[in-house]
Amino acid sequence: MKQVKLGVIGMGNMGSGHIGNILAGKTPEITVAAVADRREERRNWAKTVLPESVPVFTEGSELIQSGICDAVIIAVPHYQHPVLAIEAFEKGLHVMCEKPAGVYTKQVHEMNEAARKSGKVFGMMFNQRTNCVYRKMREMIQNGELGALKRVNWIITDWYRTQIYYDSGDWRATWAGEGGGVLLNQCPHQLDLLQWICGLPKKVQAFCHEGKWHDIEVEDDVTAYLEFENGATGVFITSTGDAPGTNRFEVSGELGKLVCEEDKLTFWKLAENEREFCKTAKEGFAQPKYEKIMVETDGENPQHVGVLNAFAANILRGEPLVAHGSEGIRGLTLSNAMHLSSWLKHPVEIPLDEELFLSELNKRRETSRSKQGKNITFSTEGTY
Repeated sequence: MKQVKLGVIGMGNMGSGHIGNILAGKTPEITVAAVADRREERRNWAKTVLPESVPVFTEGSELIQSGICDAVIIAVPHYQHPVLAIEAFEKGLHVMCEKPAGVYTKQVHEMNEAARKSGKVFGMMFNQRTNCVYRKMREMIQNGELGALKRVNWIITDWYRTQIYYDSGDWRATWAGEGGGVLLNQCPHQLDLLQWICGLPKKVQAFCHEGKWHDIEVEDDVTAYLEFENGATGVFITSTGDAPGTNRFEVSGELGKLVCEEDKLTFWKLAENEREFCKTAKEGFAQPKYEKIMVETDGENPQHVGVLNAFAANILRGEPLVAHGSEGIRGLTLSNAMHLSSWLKHPVEIPLDEELFLSELNKRRETSRSKQGKNITFSTEGTY
């Protein structure tokens, strides 16, 4: 069997998880050909779990330039994602990028252009797109089963984080090292899903509370109001300080309501279009009849393994990716708009002013505090 020779750049929480999946045989068309990490303890860890024949590099650039790999997966702090991806494309390598695509959209545009010029396969690690309930939601909305959208509400607070999580690395939860907090670390999946399922809003008003629940300088509590092109509105609420947290995604349309919660998808299907009913009903308190349906899905949810297997299949046989890398800019656009709105204290239109966003981000990077990380790597198993 032909295998893709993959280089893993970054062996922190995510990179070590990918290595574990590959070594466990869950990605039969992928083999680990080389790894890289700046931390000596992670390089030593790699030497204990990988065959002696697998080179261990200090810098991602060394791995890219080595000529050993067909492809790389980039699992390092966010600012480096576009930098390493561009270098890999210029070297003629395929690229899988961990979320987020980057910290600011201006830089991600450059990455996307480098990918286009290279002609190489470019994937984003949007593993939540493999979840059967989200795939079914998108299918139902795209095929018109909800009619025109009216309201989108997502409260996603079920990723509680302790202080030691933020203290585990010197780059974490700083403007200079990570570029943001819950919006840029935990929420890229949900922001991607929101736009993938419902489309990008045209306007955002957000309130990002920085260091509300933890000793950090970036946001750990966010409430955002959204306006869509067709007049639909939405609210997006997220935090790493709620215990127990909630994950409820609700989408209302003219023909009913979809609710995704606790891995179940429920459809309240109206007997007729609500807009027509509203206009023609003869009673002031009348409501349209509906049927409550527990939506069946295919039950498949392969997560990271599914994304990697699709990546290999695309390289080897041209089969579809779970998410093309160029799509990473869409959720990041939403994240950047929320940050900018909160910083400026007024609504922000999408597409946003990328130069203004970068200027405001750089102000925060210049005053970002330095800290001594504990260099702790946590297992992410069961956290998604």
